[in-house]
Amino acid sequence: MQLHISGRHVDLGDSFQQHVEQRLKDGLSKYLDRMTNVDVVVSKAAHHQFRVDIHGNTGTHSGIVIKSQGEAGEIYAAFDAAATKAEKQLRRYKRRLKDHHSRGADVAAVRAKKYVLEPEAHDAELEEQGAPVVVAEKATDIATLSLSDAVMKMDLADLPALMFFNKGNGRLNVVYRRADGNISWVDPEAVAA
Repeated sequence: MQLHISGRHVDLGDSFQQHVEQRLKDGLSKYLDRMTNVDVVVSKAAHHQFRVDIHGNTGTHSGIVIKSQGEAGEIYAAFDAAATKAEKQLRRYKRRLKDHHSRGADVAAVRAKKYVLEPEAHDAELEEQGAPVVVAEKATDIATLSLSDAVMKMDLADLPALMFFNKGNGRLNVVYRRADGNISWVDPEAVAA
């Protein structure tokens, strides 16, 4: 496992880096056979809080990404909160992750473009075209997944929503996390031409 630990405007001592390395090595290896790389970024949040973001990748073909974050007034506590969250996600999906690795890369995907739009000010008038400003454009894949695999992928990557082709019916579906914590699933009905 390749581990990269960095601090944004925060000095990270050797003791903290050893703590991170040992905790991730012990914690993640319980749930995954292999983890290609893990990035840990420590930054200062508002009001003397530390924020730790963990981003892990199991390889280019598996499509499994682990993301978690933690905040606390102390750097070790912030990291431990993020690590605990990542371990909890992996523990919840351990069996399905192992099944995913044994099945291999059988998930079909369709290439698409993902755009990042500039937020609009509430008091600003739209231009005649009504199109917001595009900040970034990136190629992405829309995978063909079962509903449970889509929810697992959304949870592990800590995404607010995920678009996918439903393996059961072939239709484009969306799952997203609601404000109340529940997950909502959008499965449009077939439309007659």
